[in-house]
Amino acid sequence: MTINRRTLLQSSSAAALASLAPTAARAAGDAASLNALFDVMFKESLQNNPQSATLLGMDKGANAALKARLNDASVDGIAKSKAQTIDQLRRLNEFDASALTGMDRLNYDTVRYTRETTARIQAFDFGGISGFGGSPYAISQLTGAYQFIPNFLDTKHSIDTAQDAEAYLSRLETFAGQLDDDTKRMAHDTALGVVPPDFILDLALEQMNKARQPADQTVLVTSLARRARAKSLPDSYAAGAARIYSDKIVPALERQIAAVTALRPKARHDAGISGKESAAFYAASLQSYTTTRMSPKEIHRLGQEQARDISARLDKALKTQGLTKGTVGERLTALNHDAKFLFPNTDAGKVQAIAYCNARLDAIRPLLPKAFRQNPAYAFEVRRVPVEIEAGAPLAYSQAPPMDGSRPGLVYFNLKESADWPKFALATTVFHEGLPGHQLQTGLARANASLPLIRQTLGFSGYAEGWGLYAEQLSDELGIYDDDPVGRIGYLQMQLFRAVRLMVDTGIFDLGWSREKAIDTFVTMEGHAPGSAAQEVQRYCVLPGQACSYKLGHTVWIRARERARQALGARYDIKDFHDAGIGCGLVPLEILDTVIDRYIKAKAA
Repeated sequence: MTINRRTLLQSSSAAALASLAPTAARAAGDAASLNALFDVMFKESLQNNPQSATLLGMDKGANAALKARLNDASVDGIAKSKAQTIDQLRRLNEFDASALTGMDRLNYDTVRYTRETTARIQAFDFGGISGFGGSPYAISQLTGAYQFIPNFLDTKHSIDTAQDAEAYLSRLETFAGQLDDDTKRMAHDTALGVVPPDFILDLALEQMNKARQPADQTVLVTSLARRARAKSLPDSYAAGAARIYSDKIVPALERQIAAVTALRPKARHDAGISGKESAAFYAASLQSYTTTRMSPKEIHRLGQEQARDISARLDKALKTQGLTKGTVGERLTALNHDAKFLFPNTDAGKVQAIAYCNARLDAIRPLLPKAFRQNPAYAFEVRRVPVEIEAGAPLAYSQAPPMDGSRPGLVYFNLKESADWPKFALATTVFHEGLPGHQLQTGLARANASLPLIRQTLGFSGYAEGWGLYAEQLSDELGIYDDDPVGRIGYLQMQLFRAVRLMVDTGIFDLGWSREKAIDTFVTMEGHAPGSAAQEVQRYCVLPGQACSYKLGHTVWIRARERARQALGARYDIKDFHDAGIGCGLVPLEILDTVIDRYIKAKAA
């Protein structure tokens, strides 16, 4: 039998993982030893991920040198990351956790889970880690340095001193190298038969061409010039940035554009992952994003069941607004096109949309004490997705604040087409991304001094996106729509949207659905605008499994809450439930259930 390089890599990875299992009796570890191990692992990971250091606001003091670096996207850099994961998992498996209890055991299990799921994805010889799970493509409309670094440098790299400006210039130099590294990775993956769909390459090319601007217009130069001037730093920094951009970044970007353009005729139109290991990669990525063990077929059936239930609720709500004819999807389509719910598709109209989002936040804040004992102390802002990346960017997303609160948390809305965002869809999404959604939950986790630092900064899509969708439901329960019945329809439509996501994601990667079938399913079942439905589907094609984390996570949160309510009766208090579910920090959904069961047992005693 011939053994190819990939089979050998899989065998080696499997052997490496198997070798990490504990093999000998040893003394039980204590909490202090575990926390010391966590501190070492966190420092190691930070050194290997300087962009994360900046995102966390930890590129200062002893870590100041990280501010001049970007993540190493080269072949050697990726190999180093894989080796670090394996080594950290080895040390965790060698630690005897048998004597740990309570939060210490939960911390151990949670951190170990992250290293196990990361190792599964890193075992593949293509793609890599993107956010909380995997992506099969080095370059797409959502992956690649070209897509991330300009906004990262503009909004995350602070400029207060000359050293900060020098570090910015150093990162610009590295950015050019990252572009070439991504181009090489794409060529490597192409040789393995892993090629993005043609429509994904089209989106990437559209964004790359927008990114190729004159030096005096690119945000990479203007951001440094503006902020250095505000700190009375010399204009030489802006001039240096312009030289690096023109001499190094533009040529690297042009090489990447040429490589993607040459690849485009070879791309297929199939929405799923190409290559022999597509099913295995989807399984690993699906588990990483959802943190459940449900199979694609089980998830698909759950989506069908929940879509039916939510559609029945929407049918009744739509009838109260005089919308009685046609399917639920057809009536939602009509509502989505009603001019009185749309902002003008102009820059001025988009400013109005952002102002509306902030007004909705002002409306929900006074209601939060009904359900929460605390709120994060930091500020956050709603912003428009940068025009340069809006063609392929998600419709909305949230970015957590740094650990030190030195800048606000950010909520982004993609306003490329105002028709994608009727007012009632904006409202419920603000609650999802802002309060009481991601910004509240992540903010409290990062402020939780009882957690080790490594736990304060971990993320799980199933937990976080499930909470975001639960926050949309909770906003309704708190009364935000009592005088806004159409807003409630918008909330229910977005619930239906997430149920249909379960069907679409598994449809693409398990059942072989086309891009067009996936888009049409959204449009016909829940009235999604075709343009925004296309953006959603194209996002799933790049982040397989991520779309399933929302409704699966929401289902776990709701079932846990109902389990607590039924078990505790008069002793149940929603504030206690939230304290338990958020106070544990972000955890895999499997562990969240054990947390809630422990809370129920303690409360019932």
